[in-house]
Amino acid sequence: MNNEPFVIERTYNAPVNKVWKAITNRDLIQQWYFNIAAFKPEVGFEFTFDGGSKEKTYTHLCKILEVIPNKKLSYSWRYKDYEGNSVVTFELFDEGEKTRLKLTHTGLETFPQVSKDFSKESFTQGWTHIIGTSLKNFVENN
Repeated sequence: MNNEPFVIERTYNAPVNKVWKAITNRDLIQQWYFNIAAFKPEVGFEFTFDGGSKEKTYTHLCKILEVIPNKKLSYSWRYKDYEGNSVVTFELFDEGEKTRLKLTHTGLETFPQVSKDFSKESFTQGWTHIIGTSLKNFVENN
């Protein structure tokens, strides 16, 4: 199994504080990511959300691991009733009026391969859409 983390980088035509707010403010998160009932960018804060494919929805269990305002947000990502634990890290790089975002998702190989939803291809498609289209459109057009 491939233990390489999934990494995607995109540059947005938006200042870093706007992108930071989009990834840490619950009301904004809901507009481009998932329907998260509660979210605070504080180490130890736990949040959940439901997501998956047309065939099956999974409850995601997450816990904030690291917060460096306007620079880094990291949280654990696992699934209720399934083995495995992964970590999602958003890193922001201030490039003046633009922001380079690097997302790294490690630990994908720890998930049981009981469903195509846990495959690296599925994460690649999901994150490419979320980071490459959904978040980009949100921060550049709002």
